[in-house]
Formats: sequence, structure tokens, C-alpha cells
Amino acid sequence: MSQSWIPGISAARSYQRSWLGPDIVAGIVLAAILVPQGMAYAELAGVPAVNGLYTTIVCLVAYAVFGPSRILVLGPDSSVSPLIFAAITPLIVTDDPASAVTLAAMLAILVGLIEVGLGVAKLGFVADLLSSEVRVGYLNGLAVTIILGQIPKLCGFSVDADSFGEEVREVIGGLSDADITTVVAGLVVLAVLLVLPRLTKRVPAVLVAVVGATIVSAVLDLSSRGVQTVGSLPQGFPAPSLPWTSASDVGALMLAAVGIVLVSLTDTIATASSFAARRGEETKPDQEMIGVGMSNVAAGLFQGFAVSVSSSRTAVADQSGAKSQMTGIVSAGIVMALVLAFNDLLSALPQTVLAAVVIGAALSLLDLKVLGRYARVRRSALLLSLVATAGVMILGVLEGILVAIVLAILLFFRRNWWPHGEVLGEDEEVGGWHSLTMDSRAREASGIVVFRWEAPLFFANCNQFRDQVRALVREKSPSWVVLQCQAITDIDVTAGEMLRDLDEELNDAGIHMAFAELRTRLHALVLRYGLFETLDHEHFYTSLEEALAAVRSDVSSLESSSETP
Repeated sequence: MSQSWIPGISAARSYQRSWLGPDIVAGIVLAAILVPQGMAYAELAGVPAVNGLYTTIVCLVAYAVFGPSRILVLGPDSSVSPLIFAAITPLIVTDDPASAVTLAAMLAILVGLIEVGLGVAKLGFVADLLSSEVRVGYLNGLAVTIILGQIPKLCGFSVDADSFGEEVREVIGGLSDADITTVVAGLVVLAVLLVLPRLTKRVPAVLVAVVGATIVSAVLDLSSRGVQTVGSLPQGFPAPSLPWTSASDVGALMLAAVGIVLVSLTDTIATASSFAARRGEETKPDQEMIGVGMSNVAAGLFQGFAVSVSSSRTAVADQSGAKSQMTGIVSAGIVMALVLAFNDLLSALPQTVLAAVVIGAALSLLDLKVLGRYARVRRSALLLSLVATAGVMILGVLEGILVAIVLAILLFFRRNWWPHGEVLGEDEEVGGWHSLTMDSRAREASGIVVFRWEAPLFFANCNQFRDQVRALVREKSPSWVVLQCQAITDIDVTAGEMLRDLDEELNDAGIHMAFAELRTRLHALVLRYGLFETLDHEHFYTSLEEALAAVRSDVSSLESSSETP
């Protein structure tokens, strides 16, 4: 297989010995964060905590082999785990952790296969399917849902609710049953997670919180005081196997797989681009898809669940001096040692600490400041974001991602179905032609309407184009309509027929139509459509200035002839 498909081969051959020391140090620091987060996000996904460690180990190794980036860190993720939980919970027939693990592993493989397929087909653009306002709304709703779901665990009680409203009521009602010791421990850890990063970036807050809480719990024997602890982890590492339940479960898991792909790849491409630019490296979106996809497939084969790139953990690796994916290999080795030989090391870790870790991650997903900016710059963006948030909170996580996808698609079509058209005028002070509504100095040319269409011209919007031109003709009674076509990226067959009919209609009224700055490709397309049977070859110009120079002479001659008695 070509090295382009397995970047790890060329990375190993070009590895510099001087990188080993920094990579080992960064790997140790990273492992200290990956262990508690892997365990916390595993329980958020509805599987045992140890499966989060299996997932962490496998995805780090797989990405080191198939991933193109030297610095990205993969692992269990707070934005993906709730989707996993929502997908597998309805399919679990009995209260059996093994069935949950199998379903989560199946889902990971589905996610991986989709991502690999997209990467091989060079369809990296699907990462842009969720617009920023829809994605912000979805993540805000997800953050609220995660925090609400973790409050009982943080406080030492449990709830059983089927809807967001019911869960709110049960959480409020259950606060009276909260265990004080558990609550204090959880809140102290949460405070460390939120405050310490503001004081220093050198010491990982998660490491301080987890180590400190584990030591305090062991010394004070908090488990005897009603505080639930993680307990000993199962010793050993699973052999690879293909997870399977039934064919019917595959269809049920597919929606979640698509949602995870969209959320994961959006984060992956954004994080990869950001860190590549910082390090002077090149981003390879399609290979990133393959790398993340293979990591998900590998995780599924070893009783893991779907993973994503983490910007926060990648930042930790970068700040710790990581030079290559050897950092991930070192981290995976440390986590493997914990699973194989030191499975009792975190047995005294309180469960409330894992809840605090999840809540801290959920708070990082929450972005309320941007809503204020949306309100200032574009209220429709604010509305879309709030609808996406409500979709997650009211309908559920899976249904919420579906709402977010539908909103993104509708937003795309809306902007193309109802595009913006502008009448242009000449600004002699600054030069050029500008929108009359945006430039008060712009003046129209006598007897000419210069109209700019700011979208592809296709079946869904061509009638609006025609109606706007008709309205301008009725209002201004021009001799010429000059279409500034620079923003038109396509003309389909239906739009071509509309242009032919519109030209004939205008000609019957003594009005001519000219085209300026139409792309060469579209000019050839118009020729294939046969529109030159009605549209004059001479009325297509390479620039607006050229078109107006030609048109003005015709308008001047018409005005002169009309003034002659």
C-alpha cells in the first residue's frame, strides 16, 4: 500500500532522534489527561469506564499509522459520547453492559467506514455541511443536556426520565437526596477544573483534580461515607473481534453515525487547519478523514466506541513540546500499562470526579457570547442557533442533530432560492459601480438599469430573477437592462429557457438585454442551450465598463432621435 495511504510509514522514516525526549515528556503529560477523560466520556457514552481506556489506546495507535498530522490527538469526546448513548440505549434489550459495548463498537465501525469512504472519495467538503450558527446552537443544547444529565452523578443520586422537562423536574426534586460529601467533592474538583487553567497553563487541571481527589478519597476512605468510587478496573486488554448484534440494529445506528461524522469531521478539519497553520504544516482534509475513520474502525474492533479529534488535548500536547505522533504512542503505552498492571491505581477515584470532568468539558462546548454577536450582525443566525439548541434540548440529542442538519440544508437552499439582487450605480468619487442601497453617492446611468444577481441562476430562483427584472423595467422604463454576471456561478436548463423568454418579452417592449462579466464556462453553456437564437452575440461583454460604453452610445442615439422634431 502506498505511503500516501499510510502516512505513519514516512513519518517513521523521517523521525529525528532529537524529537524522542520531547515526545516522551509530552506523552506522559497527555496520558495524565487521557485516562480520566477516557473513563468519564465512556460512562457518558453508556459503556463501562475501562472501555474508554481501550478506546484511547487503540485510536492513538491507529491515528499514528493512518493520520497525516504530527500533532492531532484523538480520543473519546464530550460532543460525540452523548450521541453514542442516545443511539445505543433504545437498542439494549437487557441491562447488560456487554450489549452496550457491542452496540457502541458497531457504531464506531459504521462511523469509521463512512469517514474512510468520504476520504477516499475526496468528499472533505461535507465537514462544512453544518453552518457555524447551527453548529453553535447544537453544541449549546448538547452542553445543557450533558450538564443536566451529570448533576445527579455529581450529587450522588440517580434519576429516570424520558424527556428534558421530566429530567429537569426529577433533578430538582432529587437535590434533596444529594449526598453532602459527594457534592462537596464534586464541586471542589469542578472548581479546580475551572479556576486552575485561568492561573496557569503549565499544570493540567485534570491531572491535579484527579490525582488530588483519588488521594483524598483513599486517605479519608470516602467510599465508607457513601461516596461511590470507580473501583478496580478489569485487568487485561481485549482481543480484536467484529462486534455484531443484528442487521436491524445497523439501520437504527446509521443516523447516529452520520451525526457523529458531521460533528467529528467539523472539529477535525478546524483543529487540523488551526494547528497546521501554527506549525507551518499543510492540512490534508481527505487524509484526515481516512485517519480518523481508521481510528474509529480500530476502536470498534477492540471494544471501543466512536472518537474525535480534541482541540484541548491537542493543545496540551503542543504546549508540552510534542514533535510527532510518537507522543500518542507513548500515551497509549502508559494507558496500556495502567490497564494491564496497575488496574487498582484509580480504584479510590470518586464517581463524582468523573461527572465533574464531563461537566467541565460541557462548559467548554457552551458558547453564549457568540449569540450576542449573532444578534448584532444577523438576527436570522441567532434564530437558527436557538432553534438548533431547542431541538437538542426538547427532542433529544439524536433528533437534535437531525434538526441541525435539516436547518443547515434549508439555510443553504433559502440563500439560493431567495438570493440578493442589487441595482448598481456609478460612484464617480471612488470609481466603479456599487449598490444603490449601500452607496448614497452612486448614480444610475440614463436609460440603463445595471442589475447584479448574487447567486447561481437555476430552476428554484429563476422566476424570482425574472420578476425582479420585470419590476425594475416597470419602475424605471429603461432602454437597456445590463446584467452584471460576476456572481452567477451556474445557469441550468430551466434558467436558460427563462432568459430566452425574458429576452423576447423585453425585445417586444423595445428593451434590450446585455450581459457583462459572464464566466467563459457559462458563455459556452448558453451557446449549447441555443440561446443565441434570441440573445445577440454582440451583447455579451467581458467587463461592465465595456458593456456600458457600447450601451450608452445606443441610448444616446435613441434620445437624440426622440428629440428630433
